[in-house]
Amino acid sequence: MRAGFESIALHAHLGFKVKSFCADEVQIELSMRPELIGTAMHQRLHGGVIAAILDSAGGFAICHAVVDKHCDETLEQLGMRFGRIGTIDLRVDFLRQGIGKAFVATGKVVRLGGRIATTQMTLANDQGEMIASGTASFVVS
Repeated sequence: MRAGFESIALHAHLGFKVKSFCADEVQIELSMRPELIGTAMHQRLHGGVIAAILDSAGGFAICHAVVDKHCDETLEQLGMRFGRIGTIDLRVDFLRQGIGKAFVATGKVVRLGGRIATTQMTLANDQGEMIASGTASFVVS
């Protein structure tokens, strides 16, 4: 699943890397670089990048939960399930300026239903300060 996540063009372009994934949560890391700056004067991470990594952490957590829930299915069947997963609602709360050398987004599934899944996500910098939090709903069928 790690290679699948990192093979998504946007993830590769922004530099998202899977840090860890387990039954309870997933973590995605991102190193700061000039192309990700939203405010040149202050060298802050762009808000769109923050939203994108939170959305990706939530989606990756759901993919992981779907694999766990449907572990008896073939790779083809799971692939069809993944093709139906999509964000239908995303809320991001920006808590601090996106300042840091690196960032880690954590995603957790709150509920995996038959049609809709809900996640909670956070983004912290390399100093452990929470930069943003979010919730998202995804269609899964």
